Parts: sequence; C-alpha cells; structure tokens
Amino acid sequence: MRLRLFRVLLTLSSLSRPAATFQTTLRAPTTARTFKSMSFLSALFGSSASASNNTMPSSTTYPDQRTADEWRAVLSPEQFRILREKGTERASTGAYDKHSPTPGGIYHCAGCSAPLYQAQHKFASGCGWPAYFDSIPGAVERHEDRTHGMLRTEIVCANCGGHLGHVFKGEGYPTPTDERHCVNSVSLRFAEPEEGKGNEEGAGEGKA
Repeated sequence: MRLRLFRVLLTLSSLSRPAATFQTTLRAPTTARTFKSMSFLSALFGSSASASNNTMPSSTTYPDQRTADEWRAVLSPEQFRILREKGTERASTGAYDKHSPTPGGIYHCAGCSAPLYQAQHKFASGCGWPAYFDSIPGAVERHEDRTHGMLRTEIVCANCGGHLGHVFKGEGYPTPTDERHCVNSVSLRFAEPEEGKGNEEGAGEGKA
C-alpha cells in the first residue's frame, strides 16, 4: 500500500515539473519583449526631446530688449509678423526684391535701424526675395532652424533679434562668398548715402 502511494506521488511530481518549466519558458520572452518595447519608446521620445532642443536658442539676448507690446507700437502688423514672429513674405512681392541700390547706400533693420547690408552686397538671384552675398561684420547672427521638417540656417539682426530670412551656401552664384542671404524686404529699410545716420534714429519708422 505504501509502495503504491509512493509511486503515485512520484508520478505526479514528474508530471508537474515539466509544466512549471514550460510556464517559465513562456513568461521569459514576454518579459523580454516588454522590456524591449519600453526601451524603444524611451529612445523614441528621448530623441524627439533632443531634436526640439536643437532649434533656435531661447536664451539668446540682444542689446535691444523691447517687449512684444513695445514692438507692436512701432511696427506695422506685417513687420511684426515677419520680424518678431518669423514669418515670410510672398515671393516676388517685396519692395527690395528687384531694387537697384545707390552705391554707398545701406540696408538697415526695419525694427531697430541697425545697419545690416551694404549696397554692394546685393545681387540679382532671381529667387523672389532680396539676395545678399555678405553682410556688415557682426550685424547678422545665424541660428539653426529645424522648423517645417527642414534643416536651414536662420539669419537675424544681431542688435534686436529680428527675423531677416535664411542663408544658403553652395548654390553656385558667381559671388565672392558663394552664399545667398535670402531676406524679407519687410525686414529691411534702405538708406541713401546722403541720409547718413539719420535713418538709424527712431526704430520701426515703417509703420507710418
């Protein structure tokens, strides 16, 4: 009787052991898949956060620190949209697209009147916006721009941070720098040579 009972217990023990092993084998891949999924999602969202930090730096400060309300008071709505909100004017509609500047003249920032480009920097690119192959030293800053799913180089006024447009390299134009500063006309104000520094006073006169 005892021998028979022992054999029954031994049989039950041997039957239950594979079941436990089989159950463990099923769980292991599930845990691994869960871990891999979490790692993938973490990497995915981590990459998105890193990419968002590669846009224009928000900590940049400029000598002209006017508030948005102060800018609205001196700029027209279109100037504010482009200079302060990084808008773009429609191609071939700007006042300076086909403008032939007087030698010695200066293109100033329409917001703060800081000098940006000399007349001799302008060239005919046919792109639909005013084009310049260079700027006055220290007048224009460049920032990485990842908006609209593209990687571009934004250019802004170094004095007030006003948006000018974008700069492009290596397009093959016969200029000394092989660069094209593609600038919104609304962001600019041209001063004839005889005007001297008069146009540098009173920022945002374009609203009148």
